[in-house]
Amino acid sequence: MARLEAGGRVVPCRGVLFDKDGTLLHFMALWGGWTDYVLNDLEQLLEMMGAKLTCPRERLLGTMHDASGRVCDYDVQGPLAMATVEESIGLLAWQLYAAGMPWNEATTQVRQITKNAMHEVRRQKPAFPMPGLQHFLEACRKASLPMGVVTSDNTDGTLEQLEWIGLKPYFPVVLGRDRVSSGKPHPEMAEVACSMLGIDPAEAVVIGDSNADMQMAKQAGAALAIGLYQGQGEPVHLVDADVVISDYNELKVLV
Repeated sequence: MARLEAGGRVVPCRGVLFDKDGTLLHFMALWGGWTDYVLNDLEQLLEMMGAKLTCPRERLLGTMHDASGRVCDYDVQGPLAMATVEESIGLLAWQLYAAGMPWNEATTQVRQITKNAMHEVRRQKPAFPMPGLQHFLEACRKASLPMGVVTSDNTDGTLEQLEWIGLKPYFPVVLGRDRVSSGKPHPEMAEVACSMLGIDPAEAVVIGDSNADMQMAKQAGAALAIGLYQGQGEPVHLVDADVVISDYNELKVLV
């Protein structure tokens, strides 16, 4: 059995589970443009209805904006970072419903808006791996550690994005929110992924950028919950992490 060293701790390990956005892929590169498109389109539709957002723009999905109004950062504890696809659709559709649109039409309109935004993302393919990731994945592969992805995004979109940057072959298991009954922080996703990898959750290390990832790991009984944080200040949101790193180069696979 291989061992993983992180933050001075060494644990036996038979597999590694990763979150996707902000853990494997650079979050803002992938979702910043998507969010700009969605918010702009939603506001244009509201304007046609003679209405406005019911809250400040940055509060809707938990984003920060530069002087030109473009998304430049995000709240790591906000909806953009943590909500499922369905939860995000509900948040956005509420704005149209509050403006007088029937709920079924509001959700249909929002699904189309997000579909158009995703089409633009697919055209640009703005996906970039986190620093040090490729080296760490290779080290895990050489140590025969099976790896899986557990994400609040949908499975097909995740597979597509991993394909863009050549990471898909590393992951025999990719599990999105659409493939389980309960999302994070519930342990189901980790438990199912471990079962598919042929390991026990107690033999797995979980790496993620949100506390929901850490709570999922804890509830599943994972060997180690590693939080990834590249922001400024203290990672106060990762309260349930066993170890917090800022770069994959801080991890070592020992055989």
